Amino acid sequence: MNVDFTASTATTIVTVVAAALVGFSAFSVFTKAQWVVQPMADYGIPMNWLPLLGTAKAAGSLGLLAGLFVPVLGLAAAVCLVLYFTGAVIAVVRARSYAHIPFPLVYVAPVVAALILAN
Repeated sequence: MNVDFTASTATTIVTVVAAALVGFSAFSVFTKAQWVVQPMADYGIPMNWLPLLGTAKAAGSLGLLAGLFVPVLGLAAAVCLVLYFTGAVIAVVRARSYAHIPFPLVYVAPVVAALILAN
């Protein structure tokens, strides 16, 4: 079996970093880390959404990694993660927690970079 690694070294590194950050974010939601859960509650996010939100992040993280081998999966994962974190920014703005806007941006920035590098 011959695997064709079409991704460049930079794309691979950025994608792995993005996947790791998003995976960490998912882990933080699944473990209900107080520094994640409390702000989400303050933003008005229902706590019964946590499993779904964590699953979305975990799937996005795995999708980014899969995209190194099947590019369309990485593209789909990156687009969905950009939409997810756009929603997070909207939730933060809606709650008027303007100082917290950078937090979702930290996670989405490497996803956007991976998306740009992959295309």
